[in-house]
Amino acid sequence: MQVKLDIECTPQEARAFFGLPDVTPLNDQLVAEMSKRMSENMSALDPETLMKSWMSYGGQMQDQFMALMRQAAGGSSSGKS
Repeated sequence: MQVKLDIECTPQEARAFFGLPDVTPLNDQLVAEMSKRMSENMSALDPETLMKSWMSYGGQMQDQFMALMRQAAGGSSSGKS
């Protein structure tokens, strides 16, 4: 025997039916806060600013990355190829 039920309801109606809390105000607050933070930090996504922050470490970051790749590949991290 097979029984098939099709229930049409909105997400809000489903949450209310199952007794789950309405998180709409919390979600709205979270979205507003994230939007505010993104707007405040948009200048950090400027390509020139990104490159300056990445290059401020000089070659150290590139050396660390290459050492990590060598270790992952099972090679030595001594700087020799």
